[in-house]
Amino acid sequence: MSGIAIFHDNLMQMGGAERVTEALAEALPGATLHTTIAAPRRLSAELRDMRPRQTWMRHLPAQERLYRHYFMLYPLAIETTDLRDYDVVVSNCWGYAKGVHTRPDALHVCYCNTPPRWAWRYDDYVEREAMSPLKRRVLPWLIEPLKHWDLRAAKRPDFFVANSVTSSQRILKLYGRPSEVINPPIDVDRFTVSEAIGDYYVVVSRLIAYKRIDLAIGACTQLGRRLVIIGDGPDRARLERLAGPTIEFLGRAPDDVVTRMIAGCRALLFPGEEDFGLVPLEANAAGRPVVAWRGGGALESVREHETGTYFDEPTAESMARAIVALEQRDWDPGRLRRHAETFDRRLFIDRIRTFLRRAASSRPARRVLEAVYE
Repeated sequence: MSGIAIFHDNLMQMGGAERVTEALAEALPGATLHTTIAAPRRLSAELRDMRPRQTWMRHLPAQERLYRHYFMLYPLAIETTDLRDYDVVVSNCWGYAKGVHTRPDALHVCYCNTPPRWAWRYDDYVEREAMSPLKRRVLPWLIEPLKHWDLRAAKRPDFFVANSVTSSQRILKLYGRPSEVINPPIDVDRFTVSEAIGDYYVVVSRLIAYKRIDLAIGACTQLGRRLVIIGDGPDRARLERLAGPTIEFLGRAPDDVVTRMIAGCRALLFPGEEDFGLVPLEANAAGRPVVAWRGGGALESVREHETGTYFDEPTAESMARAIVALEQRDWDPGRLRRHAETFDRRLFIDRIRTFLRRAASSRPARRVLEAVYE
């Protein structure tokens, strides 16, 4: 058995957090991948090839449809996960993974994308979700014990690494734990700059209410601009009802389609408050600018008037004004790509390895890491 384990919250879809796990696996060759529950057919070839080890949650029915509804069971799965055979454990966490049990002399580093939104920012998370009045009354009572568990779990890692300054501030405020900021990676080489630019804007996102895709739909409908939305999720039906004739939904799409659509767009629209602005950097890697909400992690990845424009009010009107402002500027694809290169996957791997070496100190983990890095 490898002396190194990577634990990812769940592997039920591909997104920014899953790209981080791919990069962690490259930084830690030979590591064993663990998770609570996985849908291999939805994962990249890299993650499928690692054959992630799942907890007893793999036996639950209708996993791909109901995995979000099992939110009360994830802490139980974490508590029954034993990683004491490993000298190094890196948990990639946006929910529960930080709580895995390790050996006292092992090194446990938590790469924290954010403290769980549904627990600590519940009102924002469910504000636009379609819920019955009964469910809205009951859910806070169910989430309260999750918050207490999360605080206990946050004491278990030896070190925290945050994906952004925004997340680092939340980790300190909620958990009282300091963290080093290492921004998540993008694979710059996956994207190319296209000479042919189409007449459309693009959104690439999970369709969840807090992502505020409704603002992009409203802005493009007002302006009569074509918008292509790539992604799927529980908010899709509501968004389709809001959409005018210039809005197109592609659903989930393979990487080659996503990269082609980004390369040919007028700009990428990024309307929600995120923990870090990863997708804007992917657009920049393809030489395309961004329209983003001025808040959260996007402040760390979007340079105003250099790689994109911001809108300041959470309204379709404000976003529409930012789109018009973007159209009135000239954008240098080479400059955009050079900005994206400062977040490349190779740099992330170097930074993670440097941090782990420093964190390992005199533990058995140091010998394991040095053997891997040779």
